[in-house]
Amino acid sequence: MTDKAQTRPEHKQRPLIDLLVSIVAPSIILMKFSGEEHLGPPLALVIALAFPLGWGLFELIRYRKFNWIALLGLVSVMLTGGIGLLKLDPQWLAIKEAAVPGIIGIAVLVSTRTRFPLIRTLLYNDKVLNVDLVHERLSERSLVDVFEQRLLKATYFLAGTFFFSSVMNYVLAKWIVNSPAGSQAFNEELGRMTLVSYPMIALPSMVMMVLILVYLWRTIHGLTGLTMEDIVAQPPGKNSQES
Repeated sequence: MTDKAQTRPEHKQRPLIDLLVSIVAPSIILMKFSGEEHLGPPLALVIALAFPLGWGLFELIRYRKFNWIALLGLVSVMLTGGIGLLKLDPQWLAIKEAAVPGIIGIAVLVSTRTRFPLIRTLLYNDKVLNVDLVHERLSERSLVDVFEQRLLKATYFLAGTFFFSSVMNYVLAKWIVNSPAGSQAFNEELGRMTLVSYPMIALPSMVMMVLILVYLWRTIHGLTGLTMEDIVAQPPGKNSQES
């Protein structure tokens, strides 16, 4: 049992594959193969959504690590498929697009009242930062409470990025997707919205995340005096190799 746990592959971020599987491939299928002479609207929608759905399930099963945000993404994909296949009013698509990041933003805020703030899961964790060393240095300088206040501020910034995505998703869906669900035009508009959402929503949100990380780094550096190399988490085994 222990050997299996040790040989379990470690999850690595693959943004290019994520982009191709979750955005590019579904968009091409929806925009180019939804006509009756090709796959037809229902089948094209099912195949297009199967890409991000299958990839998400593969990640969850292969690495066996629960990620509630990834799970929410899978639910979002299935809801999109349900709206298209059941031919619901496109208004529901706009609501769904806004609801997913909105729920995450609310969860980030609510988590500040719990023992497990989500900012520690998303940004301030031992996969990204050397949390143990930071806490040790903060304790030595009696600045833990000051840092917790700064971390709470960063949490509000983080929630703001999700609320930004929520508003933009709603505006984009209302602007682009207007045709009846289940039609070829609906699929094409859905594919167009998926493509446009990356530069208009995903990239700005990523920039905001980076700015929050910079804020955290500057805060930690200012309170502890640690360098960037000290603060950033080192890959497993690096320290042992250097020693």
